[in-house]
Amino acid sequence: MIIVNDDRLTDRVEYWSKLDDRLIRELSVTKTLRTPVNFIVHSVGEVNAGLSQGRYFFMDVARDGIAIYQAVDDELPEPQPKTPHAALEMAQEYFDEWFASGSEFLETAQFAQKRGWSKKAAFLLHQSVESYYHCALLTCAFYTPHVHNLAFLRTQAERIDLRLSEAWPRDTKADRSRFEKLKEAYIKARYSKHYRISDEELAWLGERVTVLAGIVETICRERIAQLSDTARKAG
Repeated sequence: MIIVNDDRLTDRVEYWSKLDDRLIRELSVTKTLRTPVNFIVHSVGEVNAGLSQGRYFFMDVARDGIAIYQAVDDELPEPQPKTPHAALEMAQEYFDEWFASGSEFLETAQFAQKRGWSKKAAFLLHQSVESYYHCALLTCAFYTPHVHNLAFLRTQAERIDLRLSEAWPRDTKADRSRFEKLKEAYIKARYSKHYRISDEELAWLGERVTVLAGIVETICRERIAQLSDTARKAG
């Protein structure tokens, strides 16, 4: 995690795209890296707010993180853990907001496909998947990275619950290629005249997004039930 002192510096495209390219090159070309490396960027204000709100991710970073480089010697503020009732309320709010968002994007994508708007349908499916992953991450961990990269979000979400991996078959090149086309839809489906996606690919992706939605709903409701039980015992 990279912590910056200005909100503007969290813009991944504007300030960090070269680092993305460098990490990929060091892994796949020069072989300097043996393990894939991902990074996230937050402003110090976001980190401090996360700690004051008791968000588990930032609390883990403050407790277990090792500083590799610091431009200043400022210490992170003391984390403030959530009460059980506050955790339940926040999880329910996240689920209600983000699951509904994913479902709305999915339904709109299905409408767009029926009208023959294939590029728009692909973009809307991307937004649906992004929303579902944000739903799972926020409901279960109270944190989600501010990125649109579905592969990165998928990795983060599957670390929370391996059942999420069932949404995307990866055994064949065709399956992996279809997911890659969905990942690219965030930019290319809107701005590239060369982006193409077939009805068959859209149909397959739509089916997998529906599967993803079902898994996300299951794990989120389980998490909310767990939090509800904890809050009830706390009185």
